Amino acid sequence: MRLRTPASLFLAVLAAVLPTAAQARTEAPPPTCAAEDDADFPLTARIHGGPDTYTAGGGYGTWYLQLTNTTDRSCGDIHPVVVLVDEKRELRASQPVLEFYAPDREQPHPVRFETTDEDELVGAFVDEYAGFAGFTVEPGRTFTVQVRLALTSDAVAGEVVAKAAVVQRREDDGDWVGQSDDYRFRIEPASGKEAGATGPEELARTGVGTAGPLLTVAAVALLTGGLTRAPARRRR
Repeated sequence: MRLRTPASLFLAVLAAVLPTAAQARTEAPPPTCAAEDDADFPLTARIHGGPDTYTAGGGYGTWYLQLTNTTDRSCGDIHPVVVLVDEKRELRASQPVLEFYAPDREQPHPVRFETTDEDELVGAFVDEYAGFAGFTVEPGRTFTVQVRLALTSDAVAGEVVAKAAVVQRREDDGDWVGQSDDYRFRIEPASGKEAGATGPEELARTGVGTAGPLLTVAAVALLTGGLTRAPARRRR
């Protein structure tokens, strides 16, 4: 099972982080960290530390997304986008419970997933209501994002591939500036819970912060003006 990276998935990734008209910013966009003549992404991305298996209805597994700026330019307004693909294409957007930590607060930010036309799940690291403005990775430095993932008890058992695309948001546009390696794991069937145990379903309902709606923009809007830059530079 391999993760595809055609233009349609690129559009889904960009749509996940672009603001709606009501949320568009008025200040100038950050300087781009992607030079036009660069063949490689300006940010390298690596997922590490995650468990090999998750139990549906079980607790969280923690992993890390490492972002390294290989340029001499600061990369700001950085929003990772996690793409999940399961072998059966039966994983639903409501079943992964994904959260990430940022320096702006102690509580994690929730991630909401949307389903693409190819049944991939796309979830952006955005939280407009909480004021999350993206990460900044300074020149030559590495920034590590702590992430935690759980699956609700109705998630179907099977193999899953996770990958992170990295987008620099620029007003109502964006640059694809990085892409991680694959993180493969397996979902095991739900087992009986101990009395009083708090699983991801309960955590998902009560929440640990306010998750705004995923900032999804229709692909046709991107094709007719929302996307002005060429799809991502691919690492050779």
